[in-house]
Amino acid sequence: MTATTNTAATTNTVDHATYTAVAQFLAHEARLLDEGREQEWFELLDDDLLYTVPSRQSTEPRSAEINRNAWRIRDTKAHVRTRIARQNTGKAYSEVPPSRTMRLVGSIEVAATTEPDVVEAHSSLLLYRQRGIDVHFDLIPCRRNDRIRLTDAGPRLLAREVILTETSIKTANLGVFL
Repeated sequence: MTATTNTAATTNTVDHATYTAVAQFLAHEARLLDEGREQEWFELLDDDLLYTVPSRQSTEPRSAEINRNAWRIRDTKAHVRTRIARQNTGKAYSEVPPSRTMRLVGSIEVAATTEPDVVEAHSSLLLYRQRGIDVHFDLIPCRRNDRIRLTDAGPRLLAREVILTETSIKTANLGVFL
């Protein structure tokens, strides 16, 4: 990454190898989820994971429209394990039949933190989702604010905050991971 004249940006830059590792990690997890390999994706989660989707109010000024005290989803790694196990029972009706998805990840920015083994990654995600023979499909755009732990075994997702672009989701359920 090229250093800029902005002091804050300069102090938060990461080297090219770190940026590449994080970008590859984000692409890899998207592929695992798109291929229905949730258990393999689960192995990429840090034990201290916190996965949140805060609510968003369109009636508020832009600076205050995201309420980080109210969530659509607020999961720990144990909650994610339960969601995955439930999906595999065949009785998670929001995913019967299972969604076919395509995640497009882009606009990736990676920044150092005060913790030497943790980086912040900000990305855009566009999720295409379609189920069964239904002609309808969902497009769910969002921004993701991640904290990623860099380990000897590779990057691990430590925290993910998903900021949905829309305040009212048109999809009937949100049974997939963003």
